[in-house]
Amino acid sequence: MESQSVLNHNSLKGILAEVNEVSNEDIRDEIVSDIYTKSKSLCKKVVSQQPAMYRSDKLDEIFTSRIWGFPIMLILLGTVFYITIAGANVPSDMLANLFGYLEGKLSILFEAMHAPEWLHGILILGLFRGTGWVISVMLPPMAIFFPMFALLENYGYLPRVAFNMDRLFKRAGGHGKQSLTMAMGFGCNAAAILSTRIIESPRERMLAILTNNFVPCNGRWPTLILLASLFMVTGFSGATSTLVTSAILIGFVMLGVVVTLSVSWVLSKTALKGVPTHYTLELPPFRKPKFWDTILRASIDKAWNVLKRAVIVAAPASILTWVFANIYVGDTSILMHFVNFLEPFGHALGMDGFIMAAFILGLPANEIVIPILIMAYLSQGAMLEIEDLSKLKQVFIDQGWTWLTALNMMLFSLLHFPCGTTLVNIYKETKSAKWTFMSFLIPTVIAIGVTWLTATIARAFGWV
Repeated sequence: MESQSVLNHNSLKGILAEVNEVSNEDIRDEIVSDIYTKSKSLCKKVVSQQPAMYRSDKLDEIFTSRIWGFPIMLILLGTVFYITIAGANVPSDMLANLFGYLEGKLSILFEAMHAPEWLHGILILGLFRGTGWVISVMLPPMAIFFPMFALLENYGYLPRVAFNMDRLFKRAGGHGKQSLTMAMGFGCNAAAILSTRIIESPRERMLAILTNNFVPCNGRWPTLILLASLFMVTGFSGATSTLVTSAILIGFVMLGVVVTLSVSWVLSKTALKGVPTHYTLELPPFRKPKFWDTILRASIDKAWNVLKRAVIVAAPASILTWVFANIYVGDTSILMHFVNFLEPFGHALGMDGFIMAAFILGLPANEIVIPILIMAYLSQGAMLEIEDLSKLKQVFIDQGWTWLTALNMMLFSLLHFPCGTTLVNIYKETKSAKWTFMSFLIPTVIAIGVTWLTATIARAFGWV
């Protein structure tokens, strides 16, 4: 009986080994490929293919190629960044000049009306200046980025991106559809949380929710673009400067993707263990988008709505920042008490107390972090006003910024906690305070760890 039991046990182990071998991802891909090849050969015998479908298949051989798929993705993403940066600089400066001019005229008007100084401070130096900077910094790049992204989507390229990323997400323990929700996160993380409903598995959906924040959303693009343009391309000028800035932004996007995959893998081995499910993505044919209609709709539906939300959130935040900077407890303003409290922590991360305060006050929306930071610096008398974006770098330098400060603020912006709207959506989707808190805690810990490590290494080697 004992030998029979051992025999049965060995047989069972052999069967399990065969099952594991058959369930191997490469075996599954081979089976699917064989089925597709056989189906395609049968279709050729009985179906006459339209030229458009034939061209779509030929393009897919390139865009979803194991060799060319990822390089083409990076080239297209770099092209979008290049056009966005090159096209946004001039209108951003023009808008900054316009708001600076209007601020001066409104200040003269308030003086002529003998308006109280506190009223001028709240309405002009707080509300008007804060919202003016939101519009100057955000509107031009968003008005270019969103239409271009929409054209890629309408042409049918984004599903190819999901196809290319599918294998990576499955190896990380997630679901292939997580690549689609990640792509949605490039526009808005809050909307991407809702898009995770396309993932049927609760475990894999939770993975997508907890990691979606690691790709830069529309609220963080202006911060990344601005700081990369001001600090990361020293020594370059003209088209070369724009090209280097685009390459740096691609690097940050790739870092976000790597962190997304890494955290997904760790969670799938610990708190969210389970067997990844599979799905077969049917690629839609390429189609010629309605060019001007797509641009107009993207500009109105996305760029305008994002700007409107940013202004709505920035207006009270700007007023609050000015009030905190001008109400004193003892001989120090409330803002400076807060900044001084955060200064040691900010310094340890290669930043300062003002930056940390801006991220905390910017919790409602990532769009307002830079305007709050600028207002906080200006309230300390760095400059009375900024005439154009090119002079903003000097404001930062006057506050002790180095390349490390800019780099770590970019890293913290990329990796830090989700905005308030995203957190609300996470709670609505998960119905769990625990997982909502984890979605806040995980990126915060990673952001603190990465920036602390970067600052420590840079200081140890004497690079700053």
